[in-house]
Amino acid sequence: MAEAKSGMRKAVFTKVDQLRPGTSGHTLTVKVVDAKMVLQKGGPQMRQMRIAECLVGDETGLIIFTARNDQVDLMKEGSTVILRNAKIDMFKGSMRLAVDKWGRVEVTESASFTVKEDNNLSLVEYELVNVVEE
Repeated sequence: MAEAKSGMRKAVFTKVDQLRPGTSGHTLTVKVVDAKMVLQKGGPQMRQMRIAECLVGDETGLIIFTARNDQVDLMKEGSTVILRNAKIDMFKGSMRLAVDKWGRVEVTESASFTVKEDNNLSLVEYELVNVVEE
């Protein structure tokens, strides 16, 4: 009898310096270098909405991760997180990492790597170029 194949594939981990505009489905282990709340609205009557911009990185570089709502609580400075099924959003021509409802943010044990802080991918500006196929 053939073994039933499970839908779970072993995640292939991406390094920060491999991230490119317009890509998704990334799984990364990153350290949170910095986290700043940029939006907090809502209250008892309406659903709260919180957005934090977090500088995250690994041994290859840094990128800004946009944390939303419950994700904000996990993005503590100094913690190591696994971002599953993350995607690249473009904001004013620069890359931001995000995890939507199809992905997950998990806190994990502290990673042994040192974050390479002089390679911030969110500081690289991409010009949107329309490629015309001949």
